[in-house]
Amino acid sequence: MDATIQKTFDDAKNIVFLTGAGVSTASGIPDFRSANGLYTQNRNAEYYLSHRYFASDPEGFYEFCKQNLYFPDAKPNVIHQKQAALTQQDRATVITQNIDNLYEEAGTKHLIDFHGNLFHVYCEKCHETVPVSEYLKSRLHQKDNGPLRPDIVLYDEGIKQEDIINSVKAMQQADLVVIVGTSMKVYPFAGLLDYRNPNAKVIAVNQQLLHFPFDFQMVQDDATKFFDELKV
Repeated sequence: MDATIQKTFDDAKNIVFLTGAGVSTASGIPDFRSANGLYTQNRNAEYYLSHRYFASDPEGFYEFCKQNLYFPDAKPNVIHQKQAALTQQDRATVITQNIDNLYEEAGTKHLIDFHGNLFHVYCEKCHETVPVSEYLKSRLHQKDNGPLRPDIVLYDEGIKQEDIINSVKAMQQADLVVIVGTSMKVYPFAGLLDYRNPNAKVIAVNQQLLHFPFDFQMVQDDATKFFDELKV
């Protein structure tokens, strides 16, 4: 670990982690946009994860989700754990594109699931929350036969207003922004950078080289190695 980077983390009082699929690949969850990912292999994947498809073919949507999105054996890795530790010190907020619940399992305190969470399931008819185990057995609510769905942001749906407001607020208050495991190309998530505190330092930890129209420090490396070495 570069001593200057370690000192930047040590001195920071309001860190914001902006994270994506690269954080969870070390936990065995594939990056859907990689060369062998779901979106690359299946050109219709975005349609299958749209509200239009959910409404028109609920059974097909249910089967697609069950087969492609749930990884019950996945566990938080060192990236989740170190970031969670910093949130527990009230020094950091995580804003993630991931929907896999691993930040919750790691005990992350200040967390914004920007695209929702697969493990939060509710009934569209009565809006009651149900355990994910019930959803994985049946797509219909036992209580009223209403359609169950995971609380994730589907294509052709908007981000929750509360999550946008809280994310923008966190970015404005940050003194350090750390981009981890994401190319920052998916909007509106990528647009959060426009709201960063202009005095905040920005570090990007990503295996792919990133380019931004402002000063930042690029760490082109495996994020698991970076966070394994980081002292929190």
